[in-house]
Amino acid sequence: MSERTAVCFDLDGTLLRLPDYESVLTGAFEDRLGRSEARWVDRYGERFFSHFEALAPDPYRRAMADVCAAFDLDADPSALAEALVARECREATVPSGVRETLDALADGARLGVVTNGVTAVQRAKLAHTGLLDPFGTVVTSYDAGAHKPDPAPFDAAREALPADRYVMVGDDAAADVEGARAAGFEAVHVEGAVPGPTRILAGDR
Repeated sequence: MSERTAVCFDLDGTLLRLPDYESVLTGAFEDRLGRSEARWVDRYGERFFSHFEALAPDPYRRAMADVCAAFDLDADPSALAEALVARECREATVPSGVRETLDALADGARLGVVTNGVTAVQRAKLAHTGLLDPFGTVVTSYDAGAHKPDPAPFDAAREALPADRYVMVGDDAAADVEGARAAGFEAVHVEGAVPGPTRILAGDR
């Protein structure tokens, strides 16, 4: 019986690229309020990551609510959060070669995504860019209750994708490479372009 391999990919910075996030956030404020201020952007970033690291529900809306309260903005935090997610989806791009690599791997490997992120947002970005279908499972840190490099997201992927061998592909050396290896995965570090299928399937070897 041939060896079954599962290949899991990080999302942001690996399968998808975004322009400078401050510009995405600035655009979201402009979409809803007609203008943006640097202090709003800075405050949002501080508050979002505080909520996100704590796995607080709906960190996008919570951080926008913090911005509205801090600067007395007459705005709906939920609408601002929706505008930001919409901007993320519109501005996310798929790097050259990614679709071809996924097509080639899908012939013999089981494919998954293991990503630090809010489930609905990450799935929305995959769907918007046409990358959702190739993956048998999408595991987010919010699903798993912990962010990479914690082993929980990798363990959840292993449970969802039964295989004999697991390879993680990602751009973050700590979260995607060291975290994956500590969880028993092989790992491929993405530095620039996503490697082709032969390199990915070679894993650590």
